[in-house]
Amino acid sequence: MELKRVVVTGLGALTPIGNNIQDYWNGLCNGVSGADFITLFDAEKFKTRFACEVKNFNLDDFFDRKEARKLDRFSQLAIVSSDQAIKDANLHDDASLNKDRIGVIWASGIGGIGTFYEEMKGYFAGDGTPRFNPFFIPKMISDIASGHISMKYGFRGPNYCTVSACASSSHALIDASHFIRLGKADVIVCGGSEAAVTPPGVGGFNAMKALSENNENYLTASRPFDKGRDGFVLGEGGGAIVLEEYEHAKKRGAKIYAELVGSACSADAYHITAPHPEGLGVMLVMNNAFADAQMNPNEVDYINVHGTSTPLGDIAEVTAIQKVFGDHAYDLNISSTKSMTGHLLGAAGAIEAIASILAVQNDIVPPTINHFTDDELLDPKLNFTFHKAEKRTVNVALSNTFGFGGHNASVIFKKVD
Repeated sequence: MELKRVVVTGLGALTPIGNNIQDYWNGLCNGVSGADFITLFDAEKFKTRFACEVKNFNLDDFFDRKEARKLDRFSQLAIVSSDQAIKDANLHDDASLNKDRIGVIWASGIGGIGTFYEEMKGYFAGDGTPRFNPFFIPKMISDIASGHISMKYGFRGPNYCTVSACASSSHALIDASHFIRLGKADVIVCGGSEAAVTPPGVGGFNAMKALSENNENYLTASRPFDKGRDGFVLGEGGGAIVLEEYEHAKKRGAKIYAELVGSACSADAYHITAPHPEGLGVMLVMNNAFADAQMNPNEVDYINVHGTSTPLGDIAEVTAIQKVFGDHAYDLNISSTKSMTGHLLGAAGAIEAIASILAVQNDIVPPTINHFTDDELLDPKLNFTFHKAEKRTVNVALSNTFGFGGHNASVIFKKVD
């Protein structure tokens, strides 16, 4: 069976450094930090008092008040970012499209944690009598965002949610590409959203010592590959990508950003939160992605790494990269855009895939910001693209994302021939 080609025809982003694709890309290229003190709740007593929140997000611009009350913040972010991508791909007003063959696969690592927190807080503040909002469950469940997107546009194809912690939206892209490659769908709207800047989100990650506590230097606290890194900075937002079968896209005259040529998934099978110290699962997922793409690692120009700014994670990923790429690792550009956006958990894979796609389209590698001190455990000859974006030809970009539980995902994008 000959597999179909999969291309990117629409993008949407709602991030801590930009509320649309152009602003997001400008923020990345200019090395903007999205970190600031938390405004979504009173974090005064928390060990970490800062995060990368979406800014200037006015619900009244997108929803009437009655509708907004029925949606958790993660669904609001999903609907807005996917709406951008759908309109960018011109899917919203094309009457010739067969909506039975357009699907939505949307990811969230946690789903409606804010709704769950508010409902339980109200319950425990009372006398034990259950008085729950009838929208409690429909607002909270992780799959509801994909349902809302499909209902808004009448897309009747495959529709579900992928949940694999911080690899969730990369898995959404991978699943979507498989449907298209196998000829089971023409178009899939995929991506992810997360809204975990909440008391249980921040408090929970604080308790497991995953978050940076560098409140005095919050703007520069996300420091991938820096010796002084002390954990990730929590972020929120949504990223949407329209994947489409190549011939279908050409026939309707769609704009094509890049081609998704390969992908893979693997497991560390090692620890619930820590990466395998030798990067075995990461090596496996990258090698399998190259096999899927029928590509040599030496063809890669840029890797958008998982790069969370955790002491163990950064080293494990770089170790795996050097083993997989060998001498070519020194010809690559590597960068962690989490240094700017923070870690969007289940939405990370989507917004970082978008950064990779735009790097391919524009021949610009976004930087890793906030680097102050070299880590002697990391090879200084590697090009981490510190401080400033770098212009170079980017024919192929690899995007890596990994999640608690040992979930690994890699996606490869290429210029369209």
